[in-house]
Amino acid sequence: MSGLSPLQAALFGLVEGVTEFLPISSTGHLILLGGALELDDEGTKTFEVVIQLGAILAVVWLYRARFLDVVRRAADPSTRRFVLNLALAFLPAAVLGFLFHQAIKAHLFRPLTVALALILGGVAILLIEARRPRTRVAEVQGLPPSLALGIGLAQCLALVPGVSRSGATILGGYALGVSRTAATEFSFFLAVPTMLCATGYDLFANRAALSASDLPAFLVGFAVAFVSALLVVRALVRFVARNTFRSFAWYRIALGLVTLWWSLAQAS
Repeated sequence: MSGLSPLQAALFGLVEGVTEFLPISSTGHLILLGGALELDDEGTKTFEVVIQLGAILAVVWLYRARFLDVVRRAADPSTRRFVLNLALAFLPAAVLGFLFHQAIKAHLFRPLTVALALILGGVAILLIEARRPRTRVAEVQGLPPSLALGIGLAQCLALVPGVSRSGATILGGYALGVSRTAATEFSFFLAVPTMLCATGYDLFANRAALSASDLPAFLVGFAVAFVSALLVVRALVRFVARNTFRSFAWYRIALGLVTLWWSLAQAS
């Protein structure tokens, strides 16, 4: 892997932790950061995937009581339905990601794709907010399997960098009638199996390019991503209980337009 300084590793970790669970695309931001720093080789892309583990651990830590409860009450019908919902939501993107991972990484991991996805995603958020879907499910425990599958299908859109995994799942759930808070929490839970599998697959596929010398950068990025994600997840749950997602939409559109201008300027 290309050598990253501690400061660069920390910067990547901060961007990952802050953006992973917001509907603004962590992958898109990391691609833009890598391009700005001229660190967009395969080794850096693998590093970006690995530090997602820090963000995952933040969710596991915050919701540790719920995850332990799932283990302890595995025979309980409500627990089985919760696990079934996670499996249904996880499978569509897992299958498509497995089949098209290399093609997506080779052809779509570029600033122009990110710019267009940011803009279109921002417009989609504004349209969903304007429609103000009627809430049919107020809590995660009341989520039916059909809506869990619908959220899983929405998550497939996030295979395109710049769409945002959390944005697709949260807004997908909200559009289907799940409350903002419940959709956000389900997105957190769904992130664990989704990101663990994506990280594990990428590590295995690029294992030959990794060495012991990469460990310091990985540890720094991991730690910063964990701490920053911990703070963001707590704040986001409080935010969505009182606010709409419009501010994220306008941020996406503004960043997308700037990125589009920059991409076109670079190409000319």
